[in-house]
Amino acid sequence: MCLAIPGKIKSIEMKYDGKVRMAKVAFGGIVKEASLEMLPQAKEGDYVLVHVGVAISIVNEEEAKKTFRYLEEMGEVDELDIGSMLPDKEEYRD
Repeated sequence: MCLAIPGKIKSIEMKYDGKVRMAKVAFGGIVKEASLEMLPQAKEGDYVLVHVGVAISIVNEEEAKKTFRYLEEMGEVDELDIGSMLPDKEEYRD
């Protein structure tokens, strides 16, 4: 199964001899790098869906939280071993 996980852009910089726009994206307590080449309009503070190291879509905070809730309700958080990547439940529960 392919899955894109929402995360929040913490910083952006040009890498690889200034040719690739990369972001540090926070998934709860874990920060990973993701390419922003598909989203030239993305900026710090945006929530993005990341799939295999590439940000593929910008989503609003509400949509990101909704995705976290759906993953939890479906039981996918534990099965996909992504629990450590997601924010604390208190952050996305209403």
